[in-house]
Amino acid sequence: MSSIKLQHSIRKGAFSLNVNTKIPAAGVTGIFGESGSGKTTLLRCIAGLEPSIGRDTQAPHKRRIGYVFQEPQLFSHLSVRKNIEYGMRRNSGAPESINEVAAMLEVEGLLDRSTRDLSGGEAQRVSIARVLCQSPALILMDEPLSALDERRRNDVLPYLERVNASSAVPIIYVSHNIDEICRLSDHLLILDAGKVVAEGDLQSTLMRVDLPQLGGSNAGAVLAVSQTLYDGEFDLTLFRFSGGEIWVPGKHDSKVTRLRVNASDISLSQTPSESSTILNILPAVIDSIATETEATELVRLRLGDGALVARITRKSVQQLNLQAGDSIYAQIKSVTVRR
Repeated sequence: MSSIKLQHSIRKGAFSLNVNTKIPAAGVTGIFGESGSGKTTLLRCIAGLEPSIGRDTQAPHKRRIGYVFQEPQLFSHLSVRKNIEYGMRRNSGAPESINEVAAMLEVEGLLDRSTRDLSGGEAQRVSIARVLCQSPALILMDEPLSALDERRRNDVLPYLERVNASSAVPIIYVSHNIDEICRLSDHLLILDAGKVVAEGDLQSTLMRVDLPQLGGSNAGAVLAVSQTLYDGEFDLTLFRFSGGEIWVPGKHDSKVTRLRVNASDISLSQTPSESSTILNILPAVIDSIATETEATELVRLRLGDGALVARITRKSVQQLNLQAGDSIYAQIKSVTVRR
């Protein structure tokens, strides 16, 4: 797989950004970090909107980069159709038609409306459509859902998945929301104080229990799964992965390939429970134990080729005398489905 070189250095007051790495030239690369870590600054450097010391000295309009901002950047005096056409005028060789892009993002019924009459989610989908009609070689998305409430954010996420599935254009996606990152990304890059502190494929990078950015509510793992059956009597879907099987409430289609399991939703037992309300109790092996706080530890677990992270108290570790290499049972209380 070819790669994209990110080499950017910039100083802004007391803050400095120094990034020198490569990311895959396909799929979605998530950039994650706390506020002020340099996520947006890096995107602006890539787009040529910040005068960084880097490899690309082209003017921004010559870089064939599409940029989706936090707030929709639409022309209020133009209709939805004219806004999307503006993207096509910037690149006369754009192969996508307005109708094709509008259908993919389900904004075809909005084409003749004023942008003033759009909801936040509709406006952001129109912004994405305009970017796609520029036929970019790279798409940058800077927290495009941050201005939306949770319901509208969940409404727009499937369209972002559709863009990724329908296009061969690589996407760099910035967010401080770990659930968005886990749902959309294939590759993960973590920034702290303007530097890359971790990078790699999504699953393995999430297992870095030594990083404070992946602690707290962000601690967890993603399992690559395939659907096996749906139990209509109890409204449960069974998913299989290399370490076993997991039941998930609800009916889910075959496009689901990931399950997100938060560290706080796993408890550990040295023996399998035969009388528990928890459906998913899986054998695992402790890979490592890392101190998270004065009260808690993060335990990395191996389940076949998959891995999970469990948060338990230090007292429990001591009472059970848990150590790396021990066989254990992971009791999974909740699972989030991701396509």
